[in-house]
Amino acid sequence: MNYQNIPSPCYVLDEVAFRKNLALIKSVKERAGVEIILAFKAFAMWSVFPIVREYISYSTASSLAEARLALEEMGSKAHTYGPAYSNKEFPGIMACSSHITFNSLNQFQHFYPQTQFDNISCGLRINPEFSDVETDLYNPCAPGSRLGVVAELLGDKLPEGLEGLHFHTLCESSSYDLEKTLNVVEEKFGKYFSQIKWLNMGGGHLMTREDYDVEHLIFLLKTFKAKYPHLQIILEPGSAFAWRTGVLVSSVIDIVENKKIKTAMLDVSFSCHMPDCLEMPYKPEIIGASESIAGKPTYRMGGSSCLSGDFYGDWSFDEELKIGNRIVFNDMIHYTLVKTTMFNGVTHPGLGIWTKENEFKLIREFGYEDYKNRMS
Repeated sequence: MNYQNIPSPCYVLDEVAFRKNLALIKSVKERAGVEIILAFKAFAMWSVFPIVREYISYSTASSLAEARLALEEMGSKAHTYGPAYSNKEFPGIMACSSHITFNSLNQFQHFYPQTQFDNISCGLRINPEFSDVETDLYNPCAPGSRLGVVAELLGDKLPEGLEGLHFHTLCESSSYDLEKTLNVVEEKFGKYFSQIKWLNMGGGHLMTREDYDVEHLIFLLKTFKAKYPHLQIILEPGSAFAWRTGVLVSSVIDIVENKKIKTAMLDVSFSCHMPDCLEMPYKPEIIGASESIAGKPTYRMGGSSCLSGDFYGDWSFDEELKIGNRIVFNDMIHYTLVKTTMFNGVTHPGLGIWTKENEFKLIREFGYEDYKNRMS
């Protein structure tokens, strides 16, 4: 990939890497005999949904907008789960959904009567009160969590009309994390499995990561299915689809120094364009750079917004950076595109694809009208 020929700033999806992930996900789906669907919360670049549909047919939505995107661009109704549905939006959600999971018994009881005549399968999110996720921001099972129903709130029998249960406890996790979660779910909620038709194991299954034990995942799923053959098993990973499939190309537009700290000022923003770096937090990989090494040219990366904390660092380079140099952040497609903002009106990166024919294709650029139309 020739980064110098790509307009800056720009997110670039690598089609070959993307197809490799999709092929692995399809293989797991077929070998394990489960349904694997794409979670829009992590990846919603709909211009490549025609590629996705070659491997995976369905998707999961967390809002009316995502459910509409599923119907209009994936060509299939969504498996929808939202923490809370409003009376205003629920009819639209029903029109775009084949499955609707409710976050609470109150919401199920309120909305279920509307779903009975639309061939919609209703489910309930459960909270097993167990998760290996260490970052509180991403832990759905922390004490007092607003997500899902704990076992003590359910009786011996599920409410009439519930056909499925849904749990989501993982975040870029392993199959062994899933195994531990399944043991807890089965212990706390197994008595309800005979009353349902499907079990959604949520997202966070990072099966396309290099060190992920895919064979163990398949064994785990097949063993579980053999124990409960009447259940349809659903997984809805997000990051796994676009894991390490693309970059964010940026450029150095200035270099400033303060107290011997050099900052390369970029035409992108951590706050606006790479928010997970600040939220998680985590330090992204820059192609051609390394961790800070004494004696080598070393820089912070400074974002283009006015937020004081819009920076990250430090990285070392073989040579001094110059204005105009490309800075390419790796693995910037999943949970990045979907979380960008136009804070400060900073220029939003374009969207492009490096095709399997080894050519760059610019999908769209953003400008003033995109910013203005978000305002009143």
